[in-house]
Amino acid sequence: MTRIIAIANQKGGVGKTTTAINLSASLAIMEKRVLLVDCDPQANATSGLGFGPETLAKNLYSVYFQPAQVKEAIIPTVSPFLFLLPSGTDLVAAELELVDKMGREFFLAELLHPVASSFDYIILDCPPSLGLLTLNALCAAREILVPLQCEFFALEGIVKLLQTYEQVKKRLNPDLTLLGVVLTMYDTRNKLTRQVKDEVGKCFPDHLCETIIPRNVRLSEAPSHGKSILHYDIKSKGAEAYLNLAEEIARRKVIRANEE
Repeated sequence: MTRIIAIANQKGGVGKTTTAINLSASLAIMEKRVLLVDCDPQANATSGLGFGPETLAKNLYSVYFQPAQVKEAIIPTVSPFLFLLPSGTDLVAAELELVDKMGREFFLAELLHPVASSFDYIILDCPPSLGLLTLNALCAAREILVPLQCEFFALEGIVKLLQTYEQVKKRLNPDLTLLGVVLTMYDTRNKLTRQVKDEVGKCFPDHLCETIIPRNVRLSEAPSHGKSILHYDIKSKGAEAYLNLAEEIARRKVIRANEE
């Protein structure tokens, strides 16, 4: 069965798109067929994989209300197992157009349905907000992965996200589960960073990922070259961390299946 994972955090700058791109690339390295869906009008995942949003004939917005055409918008990347459903600034309009639509929370789920069986993983890179685009992603997903920057205000922000998660699970998508919380931009030299890690471990003892994403210059540089960290510097600590995270994500599914 296809695993559909929403990478979500309404706070910006926590490594959400970095995680979406590099987790997708790492799963693809494992020869899993992966579709990365850029659900953010800022289109950072699109440009981060080397595509100019303004140069693409079709994108997520152009097929958002036409599920039958979704295959025409999916494009291959440099990795033979990684595909992209790109975004563009016009996706902002979808948020407005969804407001008065019947079943407005499920348009993305309907859009992905025709292609889901072609992939092992579908990764949804959500906008840094809790609007209708993110809500659609949470209703389309079966799992949610939360990147959390190691700083005090990030802890405050995650409370709102988890409240939304609980409401979506209760009222709209009972199949949605919390896959994990992954710490990003971790700096072992910073005392606050270690304190945040300890606090998150207390709050989410069963959901804190073992893999921690370090603060890494090469990770920051890779998007400006239109490459994942694996294609930019596979020997970097950032690449090693995301490869480990991909293995952990695959393993976590097996663990949950055994528990069930």
